[in-house]
Amino acid sequence: MPNPPEIIANIDGGSRGNPGPAAFGVSIKTADGKPVVAFAKFLGEATNNFAEYQGLLAALEFALGHGHRRLRVLTDSELMARQISGHYKVRSADLKPLFAAAKAMIARLESFSIRHVYREENREADRLANQAMDDAGREAPPRAPVPKAPAHQPSLLPALPPQHVKATFHKGALHPHAQLPLLDGEEGELEIRRKK
Repeated sequence: MPNPPEIIANIDGGSRGNPGPAAFGVSIKTADGKPVVAFAKFLGEATNNFAEYQGLLAALEFALGHGHRRLRVLTDSELMARQISGHYKVRSADLKPLFAAAKAMIARLESFSIRHVYREENREADRLANQAMDDAGREAPPRAPVPKAPAHQPSLLPALPPQHVKATFHKGALHPHAQLPLLDGEEGELEIRRKK
C-alpha cells in the first residue's frame, strides 16, 4: 500500500501577555491545497515560544498517528524554524525538552522541512489559536486566575531510547552531567552504578 502523500501544516502559537493565556492552532492540507484537518488547543498560562512548540508537536503527532511520513511545516515563528533547522541553539531550559521531543518525532519521518513564513501567509493557524484563547476567556469566570500551563501530554512525546548520562551525587541530590530529555513531572527509570 503506498504511503499517504506529503501534507503541509501551517502552525501558530500565541500568548496574550507572554507569559499569559496561550494556545496553538494547526491547519493541515495536502500538497495540492485540499484541507485535511484543522484544530487548536488552549494551553493555560504559557509563553509564546512554548505555544509555538506545542503546535509543532501536535502537527508531528497528527502526521505520525495518521501514517503520513512526509511533512512540510510553515510557521511564523522564525526562532522555532531556525532552532529546528539547526541555525539557532535552543538556550531556554523550558524549550529544550520540547525541542528534543520534536527532533525525535522528526527522525521517524521520511522527509521533513520547516520554513518561516510571514504572518499574512499563516492566517488560518493564527485565527485558530486566537479562537481557542477567545473561547477559553469566555468560559472562565470573571477575575479567575489563569491556570498554569499543564504538563506536556505524554501522548505527544515519543518513546525515547535508553539514555546513558553520567551524574554525580552531591549534597543529597543527583546532578546529571548533561541535559536530560525529560519534562517537569515526567518519570523515568534510573539505574545506579558505582564508578570503579
